[in-house]
Amino acid sequence: MTCLLVSDLNSATLEPDVDVVVGPPFVYIDQVKSSLTDRIKIAAQNSWIGKGGAFTGEISAEQLKDIGCKWVILGHSERRHVIGEDDQFIGKKAAYALGQNLGVIACIGELLEEREAGKTFEVCFKQLKAYADAVPSWDNIVIAYEPVWAIGTGKVASPEQAQEVHVAVRDWLAKNVSPEVASKTRIIYGGSVNAGNSAELAKKEDIDGFLVGGASLKGSDFATIINSVTAKKVAA
Repeated sequence: MTCLLVSDLNSATLEPDVDVVVGPPFVYIDQVKSSLTDRIKIAAQNSWIGKGGAFTGEISAEQLKDIGCKWVILGHSERRHVIGEDDQFIGKKAAYALGQNLGVIACIGELLEEREAGKTFEVCFKQLKAYADAVPSWDNIVIAYEPVWAIGTGKVASPEQAQEVHVAVRDWLAKNVSPEVASKTRIIYGGSVNAGNSAELAKKEDIDGFLVGGASLKGSDFATIINSVTAKKVAA
């Protein structure tokens, strides 16, 4: 499966001005790194909060850097809601990873009951603040908005729902970090993104890309999602 996916990605024609990152499970990182085109960078799905020590089962930022990872995904909903990591813990993880020269894909997002209670912005801003309180700089951070109710469920936030949160996140950054950071930080959307809906989502001004789950396991579909950037160019 891994070899087929790598082969499909290596042979895909990808838009030149899109940054492409894949996040294989830890045990496949070296295999993927050695066989995948340099056009696509490697991310890990998680990393530990600090340096060294006996933390059996965890992966350190130093180890990831040593094996050639450029990025790490932190704060994903499963880490928050299944594993039990809190906002401050995730913020400290992000700060440490950045200190080891890893780029951070910083996930935020609300549960279904939080959206239905009208707390989407409150939850996302609280998660953002934990990153902002911890990180030394926003230079190597991409924010990934992933409404938890849309992950793996087939339910997708409408382009309008996603844009509404993305613009609110950008506004929060402008007010609480700086207008410059708000302008240059990429905010990507995740949650049942697929080859059929990516173009409509990509047209929205504040959706700068995607964090793709299941659809990334099909090389042709993943390439279609990557190339949906053309929809934004047309919309502009």
